[in-house]
Amino acid sequence: MNKLFYLGLPILLWAATAAAEPPEFSNPKSERRYLALIEEIRCLVCQNQSLADSNAELARDLRNEIRRMIETGRSNAQIVAFLVERYGDFVLYRPPLRGATWLLWFGPFLLLPGALAIAFVLIRKQARAGVADKPLSAAQRARLNELLGSENAGRKD
Repeated sequence: MNKLFYLGLPILLWAATAAAEPPEFSNPKSERRYLALIEEIRCLVCQNQSLADSNAELARDLRNEIRRMIETGRSNAQIVAFLVERYGDFVLYRPPLRGATWLLWFGPFLLLPGALAIAFVLIRKQARAGVADKPLSAAQRARLNELLGSENAGRKD
């Protein structure tokens, strides 16, 4: 590796750890609110990470915005309402139950019986068909003997 890599590595490591450190608050209650909120809000770039876990630029911006709103005295409900108004229910890990989100809440419970019914029908259909129990026809037996004979012809036991 070259010298520039080794010289730049400490700077990159410092930058990565500096971004991960939580900001300092004047009181511990505000810091707890901040940490709880950034765990409950989804990163819009990463989508499967919370704002606390993400290093995306948008996640850093949203963390700074949440910090600013906490410092200006907004409540958690006001902060969440602001984010939902701006980004939609997708920003929440637990979207509220309403007409547009009922499928998110109840969809898995509706799909499970359907999947079980399909599996049951397929298993019964295979059991009734008895694919493994049917004897080979004369043509199938001849073809099998031909294939087995050609494999065994080259072997020396």
